[in-house]
Amino acid sequence: MYLHLGQEVVVKYRDIIGIFDLEKATLSKKTKDFLAHATKEGRVITVSYEMPKAFIVTIQAGKTIVYISQISAATLKKRASQ
Repeated sequence: MYLHLGQEVVVKYRDIIGIFDLEKATLSKKTKDFLAHATKEGRVITVSYEMPKAFIVTIQAGKTIVYISQISAATLKKRASQ
């Protein structure tokens, strides 16, 4: 099964590590550092250039990939549970 993250981007359910609310999660310094490090290494994919609301952490081919989505974390979690 696949989860639609926005635009034309989908990921396999089994590859998803976590779905996080961008506003709430970035209050933590560790999360900010994680996202900064992933961005520096080119492992962040922006799904849309609209206001980002969530980030999705995945493991694909042994690498951690972070997707930034305009869809809220609550909506993504709801889609994943269906």
